[in-house]
Amino acid sequence: MEKELQATGGGSSEIKLDYEHVISTLENAEQALPPLFLSNVYEGINGANKLEFIEQWLEREEGIRELLNQYIEIVEKNIEDTKANVKTIKEQDEAITRT
Repeated sequence: MEKELQATGGGSSEIKLDYEHVISTLENAEQALPPLFLSNVYEGINGANKLEFIEQWLEREEGIRELLNQYIEIVEKNIEDTKANVKTIKEQDEAITRT
Protein backbone atom coordinates (compact mmCIF):
# COMPACT_ATOMS: atom_id res chain seq x y z
CA MET A 1 0.00 0.00 0.00
CA GLU A 2 1.38 3.32 -0.99
CA LYS A 3 1.04 6.44 1.08
CA GLU A 4 2.03 9.85 -0.02
CA LEU A 5 2.74 12.48 2.60
CA GLN A 6 2.62 16.10 1.65
CA ALA A 7 3.38 18.92 4.01
CA THR A 8 0.71 21.56 4.14
CA GLY A 9 0.64 24.88 5.91
CA GLY A 10 0.59 24.73 9.69
CA GLY A 11 2.75 21.62 10.02
CA SER A 12 0.02 19.03 9.31
CA SER A 13 0.40 16.12 6.89
CA GLU A 14 -1.88 14.68 4.28
CA ILE A 15 -2.07 10.99 3.45
CA LYS A 16 -3.43 10.14 0.01
CA LEU A 17 -5.15 6.79 -0.38
CA ASP A 18 -4.41 4.78 -3.53
CA TYR A 19 -7.74 2.96 -3.33
CA GLU A 20 -7.33 0.78 -6.43
CA HIS A 21 -3.88 -0.39 -5.31
CA VAL A 22 -5.10 -1.22 -1.80
CA ILE A 23 -8.13 -3.17 -3.07
CA SER A 24 -5.96 -5.00 -5.61
CA THR A 25 -3.51 -6.00 -2.87
CA LEU A 26 -6.36 -7.23 -0.65
CA GLU A 27 -7.84 -9.26 -3.52
CA ASN A 28 -4.42 -10.84 -4.12
CA ALA A 29 -4.31 -11.80 -0.44
CA GLU A 30 -7.77 -13.38 -0.74
CA GLN A 31 -6.67 -15.41 -3.75
CA ALA A 32 -3.63 -16.70 -1.84
CA LEU A 33 -5.80 -18.35 0.85
CA PRO A 34 -7.41 -21.34 -0.95
CA PRO A 35 -4.10 -23.20 -1.51
CA LEU A 36 -3.63 -23.23 2.27
CA PHE A 37 -6.37 -25.86 2.61
CA LEU A 38 -5.03 -29.11 4.09
CA SER A 39 -6.90 -32.18 2.84
CA ASN A 40 -7.10 -35.38 4.82
CA VAL A 41 -4.63 -37.56 2.91
CA TYR A 42 -4.63 -40.49 5.31
CA GLU A 43 -8.35 -41.09 5.57
CA GLY A 44 -9.03 -44.75 4.81
CA ILE A 45 -5.38 -45.62 4.14
CA ASN A 46 -4.64 -47.31 7.46
CA GLY A 47 -7.69 -49.58 7.22
CA ALA A 48 -8.04 -51.94 10.17
CA ASN A 49 -4.46 -51.46 11.28
CA LYS A 50 -4.20 -49.84 14.68
CA LEU A 51 -0.80 -48.30 15.22
CA GLU A 52 -0.32 -45.82 18.02
CA PHE A 53 1.96 -43.75 15.79
CA ILE A 54 -0.71 -43.49 13.09
CA GLU A 55 -3.33 -42.44 15.63
CA GLN A 56 -1.05 -39.76 17.05
CA TRP A 57 -0.12 -38.61 13.56
CA LEU A 58 -3.78 -38.28 12.57
CA GLU A 59 -4.60 -36.39 15.78
CA ARG A 60 -1.75 -33.95 15.13
CA GLU A 61 -2.80 -33.56 11.52
CA GLU A 62 -6.37 -32.80 12.58
CA GLY A 63 -5.08 -30.21 15.07
CA ILE A 64 -3.01 -28.56 12.34
CA ARG A 65 -5.99 -28.62 9.99
CA GLU A 66 -8.17 -26.92 12.61
CA LEU A 67 -5.54 -24.24 13.27
CA LEU A 68 -5.11 -23.62 9.56
CA ASN A 69 -8.86 -23.29 9.06
CA GLN A 70 -9.07 -20.83 11.97
CA TYR A 71 -6.18 -18.85 10.49
CA ILE A 72 -7.89 -18.71 7.09
CA GLU A 73 -11.15 -17.51 8.68
CA ILE A 74 -9.31 -14.78 10.61
CA VAL A 75 -7.42 -13.59 7.52
CA GLU A 76 -10.63 -13.55 5.45
CA LYS A 77 -12.36 -11.50 8.17
CA ASN A 78 -9.41 -9.09 8.36
CA ILE A 79 -9.43 -8.63 4.58
CA GLU A 80 -13.19 -8.02 4.62
CA ASP A 81 -12.86 -5.48 7.45
CA THR A 82 -9.92 -3.74 5.76
CA LYS A 83 -11.85 -3.44 2.49
CA ALA A 84 -14.79 -1.89 4.34
CA ASN A 85 -12.49 0.55 6.14
CA VAL A 86 -10.70 1.54 2.94
CA LYS A 87 -14.06 2.09 1.22
CA THR A 88 -15.16 4.31 4.10
CA ILE A 89 -11.93 6.32 3.93
CA LYS A 90 -12.38 6.74 0.17
CA GLU A 91 -15.97 7.92 0.62
CA GLN A 92 -14.91 10.36 3.35
CA ASP A 93 -12.11 11.71 1.13
CA GLU A 94 -14.57 12.21 -1.72
CA ALA A 95 -17.03 13.96 0.60
CA ILE A 96 -14.31 16.28 1.89
CA THR A 97 -13.15 17.21 -1.60
CA ARG A 98 -16.75 18.00 -2.64
CA THR A 99 -17.20 20.49 0.16
